[in-house]
Amino acid sequence: MSKKDFPKIHFYDQDFVDIYDKTWNWISDSWIDPKTNEVSTDGFFVHPGDSQLAINQAESIFSTFFLVYSNKNYAAETNLDYFYKKQESNGAIRWMYDLKTGAPVVDSRNPEGIGLPLFAWAEFNLYHKLANKRRVKEVMPVLQKFMEWIDANFKRENGLYSVPAIACGMDNSPRENVCYPVDFNACIAINALNMSSLGDILNDKELSFQYKRMYFSLKTRINSYMWNEETGFYHDLDENGSQLPVKTIAGFWPLLAEIPNADKADSLIAHISNPETFGSEHPFPTLSLDSPTFSADGEGYNGSVYPIYNFMVIKGLEKYQRYDLARECAIRHLYFVLEGLQPADGSKGDLYEAYLPCKEGPAIKSGDESFPRKHCMITIGLSTIALMIENVIGLSISLPRKTVDWIIPNLEIMGIEKLSLKRNLITILSHKTPRGWGIQMESEKLYYFTINILDQKKKTLPIPSGKCSMLIDKL
Repeated sequence: MSKKDFPKIHFYDQDFVDIYDKTWNWISDSWIDPKTNEVSTDGFFVHPGDSQLAINQAESIFSTFFLVYSNKNYAAETNLDYFYKKQESNGAIRWMYDLKTGAPVVDSRNPEGIGLPLFAWAEFNLYHKLANKRRVKEVMPVLQKFMEWIDANFKRENGLYSVPAIACGMDNSPRENVCYPVDFNACIAINALNMSSLGDILNDKELSFQYKRMYFSLKTRINSYMWNEETGFYHDLDENGSQLPVKTIAGFWPLLAEIPNADKADSLIAHISNPETFGSEHPFPTLSLDSPTFSADGEGYNGSVYPIYNFMVIKGLEKYQRYDLARECAIRHLYFVLEGLQPADGSKGDLYEAYLPCKEGPAIKSGDESFPRKHCMITIGLSTIALMIENVIGLSISLPRKTVDWIIPNLEIMGIEKLSLKRNLITILSHKTPRGWGIQMESEKLYYFTINILDQKKKTLPIPSGKCSMLIDKL
């Protein structure tokens, strides 16, 4: 598969472009056919270096957010469909399956195999990038049944959901005595909100209302029980409903769920710049720096920086229009990823599952030589592809609406070339001309282009087929 098959990005820092290109080239090695154990485009997107060839629900969901930009070289929905086919008669879908046997991967700490319920979030994004309404109609019964299973098994009388902390994926995070994890409850809210949006897409008002009501009910409870005014943070609860003092990256999930009001959001976002909590050099550590078990070596979820959680926090910042901070954090994170790939001392680097919070390099976990996973393409693409396109370059695309929004915080040479928008290849590039800064565009069909420059100029224009250009000063 040649590089030209993928959309090409332009950016003033060539290292960012190179790591983007390398990610697409290396992803092919992670598509494995479980029958032959060999690389195959007909396989599933996994981490081939694992001792057990397993398909992970959370990683599969998150991977769709960058695979949608592959110009259909990779089917973003392949892994999701595997999980849907595994749905049991009671609605259960387990957090992980052995690809060789098809059996659920069981952990004694999580006997039901529940994972973060985010399928609807992924499907809503897929709809806006692929514009496949038929798919929404087909998967909706599966998603409904899955939510019914979760309600029946994990919802408690107080209206919150109780699952083992390990179900949220942060295996060695210091979350002892957690009964009601803030991340799981926020993810239920995210899923419900997106289920409501999928109901709107299907013009099913009853479905939309059902999940919107569920969302607002949960939003009220999370704000009532989990928010701490003194710490300005969302906390896990123990079995008595009392807040636990530890502050983990999980406390930022409510941003993505649009749960805090403006004041709460300001307090929560302030932690990102606070050097005593989450304002580490490399954004964002998975544990607050003032926690007793925080480690500058990372030690798994005791401080390591994971692309999955960086993506989550940055998308949460977007919900509150903090685009500048989101971009700044994305760029800082990408510089650390680059340092990991090309260490300054000339040693051999890689793309890792987790990074150090206070300096360059991969994270460390005592007694575990396999950590962090190297060449971890199933999650690193969130940083090198999705954040690169959406936050560093600043593009937001919706096929059903035929819209492309471009937030330009700085006038720089950047853009994207030959991005496939459902049988429509588009190119959008900013460049310097003798008459000032301009934008060059090329498209096969009409679409609507909204440009927001430095938060000073915002304009929506219909872009015709063919080539065209505009001067920013003339807008």
